[in-house]
Amino acid sequence: MSVFDVAIIGSGPGGYVAAIRSAQLGMKTAIIEKYNSLGGTCLNVGCIPSKSLLDSSHHYEDATKHFSEHGIEFKGKININFKQMIDRKASVVDTTTKGIDYLMKKNKIEVFNGIGSFIDATHIQIEGNEKHIIEAKKIIIATGSKPGTLSFISLDKERIITSTEALSLKEIPKHLIVIGGGVIGLELGQVYRRLGSEVSIIEYADRITPVMDSGLSRELMKVMKKQGVKFYLSHEVKDVSRKSKDVSVTALDKNQDEIKFKGDYCLVSVGRRPNTAGLNAEVAGVKINKLGQVEVNDHLQTSASNIYAIGDVVRGAMLAHKAEEEGVMVAELISGQKPHIDYNLIPNVIYTWPEVASVGKTEEQLKKEGVLYKSGQFPMRALGRARASMDTDGFVKILADKITDEVIGVHMIGARAADLIAEAVTAMEFRASAEDIARMSHSHPTYAEAVKEAALAATENRPLHI
Repeated sequence: MSVFDVAIIGSGPGGYVAAIRSAQLGMKTAIIEKYNSLGGTCLNVGCIPSKSLLDSSHHYEDATKHFSEHGIEFKGKININFKQMIDRKASVVDTTTKGIDYLMKKNKIEVFNGIGSFIDATHIQIEGNEKHIIEAKKIIIATGSKPGTLSFISLDKERIITSTEALSLKEIPKHLIVIGGGVIGLELGQVYRRLGSEVSIIEYADRITPVMDSGLSRELMKVMKKQGVKFYLSHEVKDVSRKSKDVSVTALDKNQDEIKFKGDYCLVSVGRRPNTAGLNAEVAGVKINKLGQVEVNDHLQTSASNIYAIGDVVRGAMLAHKAEEEGVMVAELISGQKPHIDYNLIPNVIYTWPEVASVGKTEEQLKKEGVLYKSGQFPMRALGRARASMDTDGFVKILADKITDEVIGVHMIGARAADLIAEAVTAMEFRASAEDIARMSHSHPTYAEAVKEAALAATENRPLHI
């Protein structure tokens, strides 16, 4: 029987990063993965393939709608080779997962393929092509999450699908009905709208992305409406059925009137749920709550003192980078260090175009908490770079404490917002004031200038370019 200092169940961003950091700290490390490729949901059927399709569809939209304005003209029709688009996505995924394989070998991490389940608090049984039993002094549960659904929906994974199937369709839908106006529904809805699908997004709440700043929700919906996406807010889905190649969705609007939708595909994107089935956690003394999450303390330690849990399988936002931070934290805790995570400074991003990014408190949260704050906002359309690139939608909003001027929230929508948010995270990590950001020199012409201008607006309401 092989004995390890640390064993990690699951090889997603949290699991493989925890493994690498454990190995770096001198611990003999094993990682267990039930699928043939490492990387979990994010690399295989999540973050990476969805960004690949978003990028491909963006190029197509630019070619068909914007190139002529740039003076680039084509003779004849621009065609979509959807199979090549999907094949390119698969190639990106393959290259990325091979990169994880390399990192495991480089750091001398032993990889076991199969389903890992607890025998007791220090022994794991692995069922795959080969059977193994390993012993580990410390164990990290990093089994991630899987797409959720509604109790009355039968997912056939052909026409009534989750994000996993939506990333590998054989054809472009004629009418894609999306249930859920969150990150996944919006990103994949935009992919297929660009490629010519009619897209209808049905959301139970009164706005899309209900956990983000309401200003971002409004702006994103406005832009996506211009792109041709149809939204149905405050609609409760009651039934989803399929007949041959046709899918029917029945929903009640806010007046309780019945609305029927007809399409050829229905994407169910109503959130994700922790993946804890089959762990046999109870024999190890690990508590699982009613939501299927592994219960942990502030150090991500479970009810069994030598077992930890990270990522989507525990409380908090289901974000790959949150899982990575937790993986590093647990590895360092195990080695005797004293790391910490400020969950308020974990950014959130939606990779539509324009991109949406946020960190810290929203205005809604600050009002609820009774915090006195000031707000500064600057539109992207006022930037020379935005006009030069024809990406004028969106804005940057900075929220600062009214008394101390400390930045307590940054919310942005626009080109490259996913990258721009890092500046806000850095500033907030070092407890910067709005005036601190306003006094920093930002390159011209860049989208980042909107951050400086929003900071000027938040400091003394003195933006320079509007």
